[in-house]
This record gives sequence, structure tokens and C-alpha cells, in this order.
Amino acid sequence: MIVTSTPFLLCECDARGVATLTLNRPEAMNAFDEALIENLEATLNVLTADAAVRVIVLAATGRCFCAGADIAWMRRAAAQSEAVNLEDARRFARMMATFSACTKPIVARVQGAAFGGGVGLICVADIAIASTRARFAISEAKFGILPAVIGPYLLHAVGKRAALRLALTATTIDAEEACAIGLLHKVVDESLLDEAVEATIVELLGNGPLALAEIKQLFNCLGTAPIDEAARELTAHTISRVRASAEAREGFSAFINKRLPAWQTQSSQANYGA
Repeated sequence: MIVTSTPFLLCECDARGVATLTLNRPEAMNAFDEALIENLEATLNVLTADAAVRVIVLAATGRCFCAGADIAWMRRAAAQSEAVNLEDARRFARMMATFSACTKPIVARVQGAAFGGGVGLICVADIAIASTRARFAISEAKFGILPAVIGPYLLHAVGKRAALRLALTATTIDAEEACAIGLLHKVVDESLLDEAVEATIVELLGNGPLALAEIKQLFNCLGTAPIDEAARELTAHTISRVRASAEAREGFSAFINKRLPAWQTQSSQANYGA
């Protein structure tokens, strides 16, 4: 089932509620421009609001996952006023925030290289799985600029020291190193990429959809802040509220009665060997 589609952004949703959002500008290495940024934000808002969507896969066509900012877009921006550039940056920041705030699990399927803002997209995914041939660079300093909008997401993904090294040197790292510093969760041969992504999808579909949304919302609130009284109160109130939910009652009942919970579809039951 096609949810929405534009020439440069494809979106399909299967019967399980797995939506695949595919960057489709292979001739431009799937680089961002104004239109693609707006389409990504709008489409993600639709998927987030759709209760039938359980998991979102972020993918790309061609040999490159995402080369970051489109050079033509950057050239246009350089000729504009600071006010116009500010609105441009805010547009990109809103898109990144939309990904970060999405209550559905997002899995990045990284088949090739990612640079600059493309690495930022991987950072806002909850789970990132890449091909062994993928390469990564925070390359903005080479152009005399900096990774400002993606900076907070990069810091959260890999930590301050690793983020500084990547941003200051603009060095290119391979998939194994990206996995070692936390940018990726798994690296597999390209021929096994879909299999690895599907295995993660099956795991996600086996869990309560409301529970997954609660996890994302809570962890976004906690971030890396100190575990102070406010954080303790937030966690206590959250678990007490969720424990009383219908989904929690169904989950505990299914466990006690040794049956699958209601949210598991027939396809996921088959994958679980039921």
C-alpha cells in the first residue's frame, strides 16, 4: 500500500504497519534540498499520526545513503541574506526535530555512504543498520561551515569526544568504526542488509506499540541529564501510568497465560515460531 509518493521521496506501508520511507535522488546522492526537506517532514508527520503504522524504515536508492546538503541548495543559500538563511536552517531543524520526536520506532537501512546531514539522519533514527561498504563523514568544515543543526543529535549518538573528532577533522570512517563509536548498531554484508533490517522489524513488532511510544517519549525527556529528583519523579509517574494501561494488562495476561499478545500480527506470529 502506497501512503504517499513524490519523485524524490517514496513511502510504502505493508500489511503489518511497516512504513518504508525511501530517499530517491540517486543521481544527486540523495542530498537534501528545500523540497525534499519539506516532503520528509510532512510525510513523517502523516506516518506518526497514523495508528496503523507500527515501524518506520528509512532507506535510500542508489549507491549513496545521503550526501547531506545539495550543493545547488547551498549555492543558492550563500547568495541569500542572513534572514533567508535563518529560515532555511529552521526548516531543516524542524525536519530533524520531527524525526527525533516521532513516537514510532525508526530503523535506518544504510546501504551506502552518508555525509554531513545524512549522518544526522542516521543519528535521529532509533536503530541503524548498515552495509559493510558504507562510509561516513561530518564534512561541513571542509566547506568552511559547521554541523550546527545536526550537532545535538550527533552528540547524543556518539558522545562529545567522538563527535568533536568527526566534526573537527572531517575524516571519513568506515562502517566498523561507526559501529564501534555508536553511530551504528549493526554492520552486515550488503547481501544480508534486508535480512538484518527485517529481523529488527520482527523484534519491534513483537512489543506493545504504546509501550514503544512511551519509551521514546520518556527517553527523549531524560536525555543525558543528571538523574535528579525531577527525573526520578518523571520515571515514577510514567511507569505508574503505563502499568495501569490496557496494553500493559494485555501484555501481562498474555505472558501469564502463555499466549501471544493482541498486538502481534499473524506474520509476526509466524516469525516467532507460533
